[in-house]
Amino acid sequence: MKPKTKALLYNLIGFVGIFLILRFTLLYLFPVNHIVLVLIAAVVASVLAPKFAVVNENGKEQIKMKWIFLKGFRNIN
Repeated sequence: MKPKTKALLYNLIGFVGIFLILRFTLLYLFPVNHIVLVLIAAVVASVLAPKFAVVNENGKEQIKMKWIFLKGFRNIN
């Protein structure tokens, strides 16, 4: 699998996991309009989810991760 495809899948899995947890938690805590809760969960999940990108270093493509809870960039292999 290409590194760009892996990075895309990692981004999707990270976002969807956090989004679903937030969506069902907010729905359980605040039984109001569902559309508002989905929008709030999507915005918060996009901020909290880790970001993955492919970087060319020394002629080799590597996947890097940036997350607000970790300092700096991490190599993903």
